[in-house]
Amino acid sequence: MSETLLCPRNLAFELYEVLDAEALTQRERFADHSRETFNAAVDTARSIAENLFAPHNRKADENEPIYQNGEAVLIPEVKPAVDAFIEAGFHNASRSFDDGGMQLPNLLARACFAHFQAANVGTSSYAMLTMGASHLIETFGSEEQKQRFLQPMIEGRFFGTMALTEPHAGSSLSDLRTRAEPAADGSYRLKGNKIFISGGDHPLSENIVHMVLAKLPDAPPGVKGISLFIVPKFLVNDDGSLGERNDVILAGLFHKMGWRGTTSTALNFGDNGNCVGYLVGEPHKGLSYMFQMMNEARIGVGMGAIMLGYAGYLYSLNYARERPQGRLPDGKNPASAQVPIIQHTDIKRMLLTQKAYVEGAFDLGLYAARLVDEQHTAPSEDDRKHAHELLDLLTPIVKSWPSEFCLKANELAIQILGGHGYTREYPVEQYYRDNRLNPIHEGTQGIQSLDLLARKLSQNGGAGLRQLVGLIQGTCQRAGAFSSLDPLRLPLEQLLARLTEVTQALLGDLMAGKVNQTLANSALYLKVFGHAVIGWRWLEQAIHAEQGLADGNPADTDFYRGKLQAARYFLTWEVPSCHHELAILASRDDTCLTMQDSWF
Repeated sequence: MSETLLCPRNLAFELYEVLDAEALTQRERFADHSRETFNAAVDTARSIAENLFAPHNRKADENEPIYQNGEAVLIPEVKPAVDAFIEAGFHNASRSFDDGGMQLPNLLARACFAHFQAANVGTSSYAMLTMGASHLIETFGSEEQKQRFLQPMIEGRFFGTMALTEPHAGSSLSDLRTRAEPAADGSYRLKGNKIFISGGDHPLSENIVHMVLAKLPDAPPGVKGISLFIVPKFLVNDDGSLGERNDVILAGLFHKMGWRGTTSTALNFGDNGNCVGYLVGEPHKGLSYMFQMMNEARIGVGMGAIMLGYAGYLYSLNYARERPQGRLPDGKNPASAQVPIIQHTDIKRMLLTQKAYVEGAFDLGLYAARLVDEQHTAPSEDDRKHAHELLDLLTPIVKSWPSEFCLKANELAIQILGGHGYTREYPVEQYYRDNRLNPIHEGTQGIQSLDLLARKLSQNGGAGLRQLVGLIQGTCQRAGAFSSLDPLRLPLEQLLARLTEVTQALLGDLMAGKVNQTLANSALYLKVFGHAVIGWRWLEQAIHAEQGLADGNPADTDFYRGKLQAARYFLTWEVPSCHHELAILASRDDTCLTMQDSWF
């Protein structure tokens, strides 16, 4: 059977050779697990994804949710898939045994969930949103809120959303207008409008718990005046039963070019003056709380982009192996048999580019998941702190780099299929349309670039950046043990040296108050920084591939040589190209900054 979701051998390589998942079983929290239990979870995830998620991926695209009698209506195949996901325990994969979870490391939970994202990103999104909302209540909610809302979410009876964006403000949360007035019973009455709320209405659960940003009457201006509220679709009685419908109205559905299986909703809060909400935590601290869910969602969106790129790569790879067309340039005899297109060098180039993008990004996504485990279970407080700092720094890259370059992989998959690629009879055009949302979803590329350059680099005194530079240098040093990796190592070392120099100068300008000038080309900085990170992850993979070849298992020779060839491509084709962007950044080029409205 052709691989369609992700390559099992590549996943095993990542889990057990690169990221050493088995070492986590030495920690108390994961002591009941082993490689066997990890593999069993992965196999179950693959089975459910293949049998229940993948079969309706195209149908959900062709029959997107409809607005009917004030409710969102989905195709019937979605609920059995989601129910099977919950019943198998993936809804609570990383939660403790005592709370009904599988107590898997986050690394394994993320690896399992990747199968569902590759099979059907639209259906998997409902679970992803609910997991993020439940973690938010778990961290910042009161005991009463946890009992009333969190427990049913853990049980899979309630689903969740995040409600941030408003029609007039878009990503500018400081300008939101949704208001929350205190009521006599200690609750609040919300009034406002939210748009692009994924999963904002559906028939998949008994209730939907909206995590809503709003402002209190005494709120200071800007983001410092934002509070967080729980707003359920149905009110919940003291005994846990559902009460009356809350004053949350589905105003309509948005019709997207892709990712159609997830409802994208416009919600009206308080049209009838009685939208009940419950304050989470302290007043005016809502945005800082919501950043937990936003960052979790950003990593989830990045993984979704990776898996869509991965699915397109695998499909185009299988197609290229099976599609005969033409002859090699030196084949002069027209009577000779046609060759599979995978033998044409330009097809190899496009496949190799996809492999470099998706497998490099996949490694980074799982590395970020491993950092979550370090953040929560590392032996020392310092180790946990360092993991948090590094994950914070890498989050904009985990979200943005796959959203751009795994989308490019989808574009190449279409190109490989030629005329078939842009027809709806083949899945690669849907993968592209689905993935095109991700450079916008959970913060545009521009927002991520500002977050990285203006905030994350200097956060905690630059601790995360220093840590990353040290890790890259350490990988380069270890790669020096293999002379064959010198041509791969040297371009990364050169890029890191120049990137460090330019970064220090840019941060100096920020400290000097030259904000607009310094951030004008932040998108270029995001790309270069991301390439340096992916280059580092490819060099890590190359080291393990060399070690695998040295171990001499003939069955793995082709796999490891493929890894080395993809690493070679990225580090010798892609990484050196970044010096052009660095030159623009170093010169403080103001072409975009000084462009005037009237000149367009």
